Amino acid sequence: MKIKWIGHSCFLITSDKGVKILTDPFKRDSHLSYPRAAESVDIVTVSHDHPDHNDVDSVVGRPAVLKGHVQKVMQDVVIRTMSTWHDEFKGKEKGANTVFIFNVDTVNICHLGDLGHQLSSAEVKTIGKIDVLLIPAGGLFTLDANAASMVCDDIKPHVAIPMHYKTDQCQWLKNTADDFAKGKKHVKKLDSDEVEISAGEMPETGEIWILRYSGQA
Repeated sequence: MKIKWIGHSCFLITSDKGVKILTDPFKRDSHLSYPRAAESVDIVTVSHDHPDHNDVDSVVGRPAVLKGHVQKVMQDVVIRTMSTWHDEFKGKEKGANTVFIFNVDTVNICHLGDLGHQLSSAEVKTIGKIDVLLIPAGGLFTLDANAASMVCDDIKPHVAIPMHYKTDQCQWLKNTADDFAKGKKHVKKLDSDEVEISAGEMPETGEIWILRYSGQA
C-alpha cells in the first residue's frame, strides 16, 4: 500500500487493490496553499468540521464520506474510529475530534486528526497496535512538538509521520517537522511525498519519516 502526503492533515492512502482513501481534505486559501489532491478517491474521512479538514466538496469522484463513529469494512479496508477532543478541556474550546484507524493490506494506520490532548491508557489501548501513526505536531490548534512526542511514546508505532505543522504553505502554526524531530534518533527526511509500505517490512525501531508535501519543488 502507499501513503501520499498532500499537505496539512490530508493524506492519500492507496491499497494494493487500488482503493483510495483521502483524509481531512482542506479548504485552500491564503493561509493554507498546498495543492489539492487531483485523483478520484473512494473514501473520504473527516476528523472534525473545521474548514482545513472538511472540504469534501473539493474532492474528485463520488466518495463515501465518513465522519464521527465508524466501524465498517469497505472493500478491502477496515475502518474504525475513536472519539477524542480538539483541546485539553474536553472540547470546551475547539470541540470534538475523531481518530481514524485503518487496516489496509494488514498495515495498521492511525490518523489522529486534530488531537489536542494526551491520551489516557484506556485510549491508547483502544487505538491498539499501530504500524504507521499520522500525528499533528504544529501546536496552537493541536499537539505541539513536545506533546506529539509524548503521544508517540505512548502509542509506540513502527513509523510516525508528522502532519499539521508549519511550512512555507502553512505559516500560522508554531512548530515545524524539524522541531518534532529534534533530538530524536531514527529520523528520515524523504525526498518524496509518497512512500510504499508493506506489513513485512516495518522497521523494528520506531522511526520518524518526514515527507515532502505534494507538489513541493
